[in-house]
Amino acid sequence: MYIHENQHNVSLHHACKCLGVNRSGYYNWFEQMTSPDTVDSFEMELKNEIQRIVLEFMGYGYRRVTRELHRRGYHVNSKRVRRLMAEDNLLCFRKKKFVPMTTDSDHKFRVYPNLTRSMKVTGLNQLWVADITYVHLLQDFISLSVIIDVFSRKCIG
Repeated sequence: MYIHENQHNVSLHHACKCLGVNRSGYYNWFEQMTSPDTVDSFEMELKNEIQRIVLEFMGYGYRRVTRELHRRGYHVNSKRVRRLMAEDNLLCFRKKKFVPMTTDSDHKFRVYPNLTRSMKVTGLNQLWVADITYVHLLQDFISLSVIIDVFSRKCIG
């Protein structure tokens, strides 16, 4: 077995001799660090920390939780965080974006015919058309209404 550091291959025997550690002590330490009990206790600690973060920052998904864990000194992969969050049902699902409904095409009311379809516009102020739309702001929606003269194509109001 070799220890790789700075592209120098050092045998385990030589490394243990330099550090004043016997090889069996190294193997006992290595086995203890990789034992399932150690991994399980770390994973439980990690789950607890993830739950604290999710309670503190309600809208965080696994990527933001991973960054917060890194800030708090936990060096974990985002895939592991995602798996742990999925196990605890903590994944943040985005709310569906609100899109206001402006028309209801499936209604029982009479549909009036377009009386201007055959009209030939020859001058100003003969035909005005209007439209309304919603504009999404940071906090709300606002409605925008526009009135246009068909002949000049200028906005009147």
